[in-house]
Amino acid sequence: MVSVLSALWPVFALLILGFVARRTDFPGDAFWEPAEKLTYFVLFPVLLVNKLGAADMSDVAVVDIAVAVSVLLLSGTLFCFIARYWMGLSSAGFTSFYQGSVRFNTYVALATAAAVYGDAAVAISAVIIAFMIPLINLLCVMVFSMFTSNAPTLSSLLKNLIKNPLIMSCLVGISLNVSGIGIHKEFASVAGLLGAMALPLGLLAVGAGLNIHALRTAQLAVWCSSLIKLLLLPFVMYCFCIFMGFSSLITGLLLIFSSVPTAPSGYILARQLGGDASMMAAIITGQTLLSMLTLPFILSTFM
Repeated sequence: MVSVLSALWPVFALLILGFVARRTDFPGDAFWEPAEKLTYFVLFPVLLVNKLGAADMSDVAVVDIAVAVSVLLLSGTLFCFIARYWMGLSSAGFTSFYQGSVRFNTYVALATAAAVYGDAAVAISAVIIAFMIPLINLLCVMVFSMFTSNAPTLSSLLKNLIKNPLIMSCLVGISLNVSGIGIHKEFASVAGLLGAMALPLGLLAVGAGLNIHALRTAQLAVWCSSLIKLLLLPFVMYCFCIFMGFSSLITGLLLIFSSVPTAPSGYILARQLGGDASMMAAIITGQTLLSMLTLPFILSTFM
C-alpha cells in the first residue's frame, strides 16, 4: 500500500491543486477552458504519437487487450441495466448513470500508469485507449438512442470518432511504428517537451472542473455508479486477466483503466443529448474524490 500511495500521491496532489486554483480564481477563470483545449487537441495527441511511434510493440498483445476491453465495457453495461430496475431512474437519469459507470478518465488513467510503471507503459496504454474510446462511444450512443430522442446517428458518430484527436493520434503513432518510419529525433525532442506538459495540465484541469455543490443531488446515482465503476469493474477485470493468463504489466494497466473515475466529457454529452447534466456533474465529482481512496486500495490489493 505504501509503495502504491507513493506513486499515486502526485496524481491526486495535482487534482487537488487544480480544484484549489479554480476555487481561489487563480490564474483566472478564463484560463481553464483554453488549457483544456490545448491539452486535448495538442499536448495529449503529441504525447501519444511520440510514445507509440517510438515504442517496441512486438510484445503488445493487441488481441488480448481488445477482448479484455470488450469484456470490461459489456460487463459494465450489464451491471447498469440490472441496477436500473431498482434505482427508479428517469430515462435522462439513466443515460448519465450509464456514462458514469462505463466511461474512464484518460488523464487520470495515463498519469497513474506512468506513475506506477514508468514511461514504457504509455504506449501500451495508448493501445487500450484506441480500443476503449470507440467502443464506449458506440455503447453510449446506443443507450441515448434507447432512452432519449436526441441520440446522434451512426454516421455522425463515425465522423466524431474520426475527428477525435486521441483516436487519430493513436492511429498516426501506430502507423509510424508499424511502417518503420518511427519518430525523427528532431521531432522527438520537441514532442518530448510538449508531451511532458500533457498529464500535469490535464490533471489540473480535471481538478478545476470538480463541482462540490453538485454532490448535494443524485447521491444514490453517485454511490451506485461508483460501486460499479470503482469496485465491481476492477474486480471483473482482474478475474478475467488471471483467467486469461495475461502478463503482470498488461494486467496492471487494464486494472488501472478499469479503476479510474469517469470522464468529464460525459457532462458535455449529457447536456447535448438530453441526459441529466446535474446528475452527471455529481457523478464525475463524487467518483473523482472517491477514487483517491479506492484506486490505491485496488492497486495495492490486486497488483
